[in-house]
This record gives sequence, structure tokens and C-alpha cells, in this order.
Amino acid sequence: MSLLDTSPGAAGALVLSDSEEQGAAPPLLGLAELFRTALQEVDIARHVPGLIARAEREADAYALLDLALIHQLRFQKESGLAILGEALKLRQVFRIASGGDQALHLLVIKTPGDLTANTPLECILENAGMTIDVLYVGPGLEWPARLPPHDLVFVAIGEADSHRATLAQLAVYLKDWPRSVLNRPQNVPHLSRAEAFDVLHDVPGLCMTPTYRIDRAALEQLATGAVSLPHQWGDLRFPIIVRPQGAHGGIQLSRIEAAEDIAVYLRQADAERFFVSNFIDYASADGLFRKFRVVLIDGHPFLAHMGISEHWVVHYPYKEMKADPARRAEEASRMARFDDDFAVRHGRAMAAIHERIGLDYVGFDCAETRDGDLLVFELSNALVIHAADDPALFPYKIPQMQKIFHAFRDMLSAKARRNGEHTDAAGL
Repeated sequence: MSLLDTSPGAAGALVLSDSEEQGAAPPLLGLAELFRTALQEVDIARHVPGLIARAEREADAYALLDLALIHQLRFQKESGLAILGEALKLRQVFRIASGGDQALHLLVIKTPGDLTANTPLECILENAGMTIDVLYVGPGLEWPARLPPHDLVFVAIGEADSHRATLAQLAVYLKDWPRSVLNRPQNVPHLSRAEAFDVLHDVPGLCMTPTYRIDRAALEQLATGAVSLPHQWGDLRFPIIVRPQGAHGGIQLSRIEAAEDIAVYLRQADAERFFVSNFIDYASADGLFRKFRVVLIDGHPFLAHMGISEHWVVHYPYKEMKADPARRAEEASRMARFDDDFAVRHGRAMAAIHERIGLDYVGFDCAETRDGDLLVFELSNALVIHAADDPALFPYKIPQMQKIFHAFRDMLSAKARRNGEHTDAAGL
């Protein structure tokens, strides 16, 4: 065993040798399988009785981990988080995949939270042939003194105000770590809506709107005409976009046309703090809205999906895409031509995103403005990308997603090889 003196405390982190590892982990359904099954509208609750029996009979943290995922995938967030908390009382490290003797060994660091809290690597690395351990850190959890052996570390913790203290502490924990660390925790806060604008607003060919934080009381004042929008919040002007802070997936996201519409919105929203930004009309010439989800893997862009909608809020997959073969055909064509088309037009802007954000893996939702610029809505290291869409409706999606997944695995292998060369040179 080797002592790695890099933890937040003075004790350091002790890496377990292979001989000290526990035996094979209990069976785990895992996020990829449960997500795919839920997306196919198969009742994943059928697993619940057996998992409860295992958890009660054996104090099985792995059974609790699956139960927590099932609750969250069935939109029972609070109970899912409570079950996850019980699992973490039993253990903080979970082996979610086992490879062969020569398999790459990846340590993934997560924090407790819902399905948007961490990079969903399980969907990217399903059947990757790697050994993958997941370590949970965060409030109420002790920083471990002993870790499983690993070839490299991937920080999966997503950007959120509630994660900032954990990310800062993790940056200290991983400082001078003698293995490659991907998605360094000190760079994750660059993804926040406000900071991303500060970092990227002057990139040629890239369009972003400034995002402001505002509390409910100030919005209520604005609704009554007690304050003027431009005076209080810089260059904001109606129509504006309002969303609760911490919300994802379009939850309580709304376009507000005028001050008098704010009161209606607030009657439907239960949050106390919000993000507000300008609305940019990005409709194409045919009046439809096209939203792209792009991921950058070591700086190389890949198209994960393109949604086409009559509404400016574009979710994916959804009824419009499923019902319209012409829109699916356009998405397939965009994927086939992406490297020679979209990636060329916006290559410099995407290269700047990679350089300035400083993450090995990051995704963003975007569109193209009428002037041809890249309009970035949101950046995240925790966007869901997957190969779980119906292959009968989306036959082109699985090859595209496998292309992305292989690129991600190649990045991990390259970083591990580089790490091995460094380790040999350093005599570790």
C-alpha cells in the first residue's frame, strides 16, 4: 500500500491493494439498465419487493442504491434521496462494474443528490469492460482514508450552488494526486449560468445572454411596476426567461412577455430564488425551433441529439419527434454531416469553450441564431446522454451514441496511458 498525503485532513488517503479489496459486489441493476427500462415504459417497481427483502435481510447497501434510483426514476425524489442516505450510512464506495485482470480501473467521485447531481457515467460506460468504483463525498460524509486501487479519477459532481463547498474541498483532496484526474473540481463552477457568461461572452461566433439571480420579493416588485427592469438588472428587457435556481429539465421554466405576466408565473412557481435572462428568438426560417445537445470529449465535439419543435422549449425525446418521420430524418442527417458541417461552422467557438471551461468532458444545449452564431443555453457536466431511445423509431441513434461512448473510453485509456508514463518516470 502507498500513502497519498493529499486529503483535506492531515491523515492522507490510503490506497487499498488488490489483495485487500472485498470480494465481488452484490448484484446491481444500475442506472443504465433502470433508465432504459423506465424509458421503455416498463414498470421498474417490480424490482422493489426483492430489493427491500435484500436490504432488510443483509443490510445490503447495493440493494438500497438500486431502490434509490427506482424511486427517483419514478419521480419520487424525496424518498429516493432518503434511501440513498441510508445506503451511504453503510458504505461510501460502490463497485458498479468489474472488468478483467488487465481492465482499466476507474474511480468516479460523486456527491449525494438527484439524477441531475452527477455525470451519469453509467449510461456512457455501460459494458465498457472496465472496473469502476464510485466514491460518494459531501456534507455529512467522512472523507475516506482508504480508497480502492485505480488508474485514474473522474470527478462526476455537477455544478450547483449546493456543491461548491464539496468541490472546493475535493480540489484540496485531489491536489497533486499521483493519478490522472479528469474534470478537475476547481473548474466545475465555471459551468454556472452566471460564471459561464463571464467566461465565454466575448468568444467570437458564440452568443450567450447574461443570467441574473433574483429573489421572489424582487420579482413581485417588478410585477407591480415598483421597479423598472432595465434599471435593476442591466440590459434585461422583455420578453425574459425565468426559472427557479437549481431547477433542470425545463421545470417551471417560462417566457414572460411583460411585467403584468409575472404574477401569474409566481402563482405557479414555489421557489424563492430565480434565474432571469433575455429571450432570444432562435426559430429557423420555417418557424420551428432546433435545439442541439453537444458533448465535448477532450475538446472534440459530438452531437448527442437534435430536437425540433414548434415551441421554444425543446425537450427530447418527445411526441413531436416520435410522431414526425421527417424530423427524425433531419436529425439523422445532421448527425451524419455533423463533423463536416456544424462542427466546422462552430469549431472555433467550441474550441474556446473547451479551453476556457477547462473540463475534459462537458456538454451544452445550444441552437444557431439567425445570424449564424452558436447560441449556448446551458453548459453542464451532468447532461444525460444515453442509447436508450426506441431503435425502431431512432435507428440512427445507437450508432451515434456508440461513437460517443467509444470516444469517451478512448479518452480514459489515453489519460491512463499518459498517467502510466508519468508514474513510471516518477518512480511511483
